[in-house]
Amino acid sequence: MHGTPAVTVNGIYRYPVKGLSPEALPSVTLREGQTLPADRRYAIENGPSGFAPADPKYFPKSRFLMLMRNESLAGLQTRYDDASNILTIHANGAEAVRGDLETQEGRAAIETFFKENFAPELKGPPKILAAPGHSFSDVAAKVVSIINLASVAAIETVVGQPVHPLRFRGNLYVNGWPAWHEFDLLGKELTIGSVQLKVIKRIVRCAAVNVDPVTAERDMNIPHALMQTFDHADCGVYAEVIAGGSIATGDTVTELISSTA
Repeated sequence: MHGTPAVTVNGIYRYPVKGLSPEALPSVTLREGQTLPADRRYAIENGPSGFAPADPKYFPKSRFLMLMRNESLAGLQTRYDDASNILTIHANGAEAVRGDLETQEGRAAIETFFKENFAPELKGPPKILAAPGHSFSDVAAKVVSIINLASVAAIETVVGQPVHPLRFRGNLYVNGWPAWHEFDLLGKELTIGSVQLKVIKRIVRCAAVNVDPVTAERDMNIPHALMQTFDHADCGVYAEVIAGGSIATGDTVTELISSTA
């Protein structure tokens, strides 16, 4: 339709370690029923959680270091290398530690860093957790999170100041939808690149979005502002990959008219 702005992917991000830095990706290959590769592959246990790598199950994020309570995590710049499994952490502009998350020695180095630098926030010894095929997502299902940038702009109007989109720690950021249009997509299917997804759930926001990803300051109360203005605390949606393929920034997002709720 002439005059209708294209709906496109503005950014793609993954979070290899729950609570730590996002990593921007120019493109990504998705598999049916899976998250982005290595998204939330690891978590940092904050005291004994009961997580068993041999029998991995969903656990609430309160069992791990997380931005909802541990905003100082946002002050770390981290990078995970898939080929070597090495996580590198920078703090205050300098490399603080690096370690192979698939070796005992590497994990111990990372765990020691958190033990020494996050002691007041720890409920017990920090421990790197992982299990083959497991994602430490905020929901039990393996999903891709989608953030509508127009909805973020609407939130900026409500709170009266800029809101960094990465506060919402999404996987895909989309341009071109009207504000809150993502909520109209529940039960519907989308194609992006060669991938097909089904939107399954709105994302209810917690205090993690109150933390500025640049300054690591807890400087606003977005869930409260949303509830006061819109009678909900939601921003973004979760979608399941129902047909795998590749997605790249700039790809068009198309709603499938024939999909059923």
